[in-house]
Amino acid sequence: MHTQGLRRVFTWLKNRWHSTGLTAFVTHPDCLTHNMGVGHPECPERLVAIRDQLMASQILDSLQEVEAAPVTELQLARVHPPRYVDYIEACAPTTGTFRMDPDTAMSPGTLSAARHAAGAVITAVDLVCEQKAPNAFCSVRPPGHHAESAKSMGFCFFNNVAIGVAHALSAYKLERVAIIDFDVHHGNGTEEIFRDDPRVMMVSTFQHPFYPYCGDAPLGPNMHNVPLKAGSTGREFREAVETIWLPALHEFQPQMLFISAGFDGHREDDMGSIGLTESDYEWVTRHLIQIADLYCQGRIVSVLEGGYDLSSLARSVAVHVKALSDF
Repeated sequence: MHTQGLRRVFTWLKNRWHSTGLTAFVTHPDCLTHNMGVGHPECPERLVAIRDQLMASQILDSLQEVEAAPVTELQLARVHPPRYVDYIEACAPTTGTFRMDPDTAMSPGTLSAARHAAGAVITAVDLVCEQKAPNAFCSVRPPGHHAESAKSMGFCFFNNVAIGVAHALSAYKLERVAIIDFDVHHGNGTEEIFRDDPRVMMVSTFQHPFYPYCGDAPLGPNMHNVPLKAGSTGREFREAVETIWLPALHEFQPQMLFISAGFDGHREDDMGSIGLTESDYEWVTRHLIQIADLYCQGRIVSVLEGGYDLSSLARSVAVHVKALSDF
């Protein structure tokens, strides 16, 4: 390894020595109070299944659990115009549900859940950048990567990852941040928010053609989108990572990684038609850890997006979090 690379690894090891050494598991009870109705796939049971699997796998004991603070108006305003936030607040019902679109509805608990989901990413960024944790996983809902700057859609209200990235750029003066999105659906909101922003690079894979029916034509030179055909498996996914993602990440040399961790590309999840398995999620996580160790002082914040088959979701999150905590 060249001298510059050795210096980066030394700095990373020093930072980890001074941190608690435990991966942060950031969540909030209010994330369970968002409910879009009986039978909706984006349900509170998702977080329960994740926690149960982490406990059963004896992974939870090796994490530091942190309760998220709610996002502030200033932190939201870096990504979402105040008029949009006002609109979301005005739509929040006191009883029943209010439909933002055919797939996305607000219940009385939604607003607090969304504020704490976004706030969890802020909390995670602070923990990692202040060396109180080497990396973090945010077990939150509602998800966020479909939310555009002024539009809710696809189960999403606030773009959690984008809010965290904007906070890292502003509060910690980072110059290069990379977002990795392996959800089965394209993270159109994240792409719309950071299109042409030279400080942010996004690499992603997603099924195409498929909801939200975009991404095949990147919106900016900082977007490295890899559409996968229905029926693709881990072979095609790993090829995309090795031939497109990793070279782009090495060239960009990010100072921090954010992962939009959607697990609905699992072969048992009928939300999509991509055949990934737990081993694929573990494999890509370990490759991203290597990138983070080389360029980012190990700094990774991973944020739950999709994943709707409860068993495969929980198992996939478990191997992802275990990889993050194995150092």
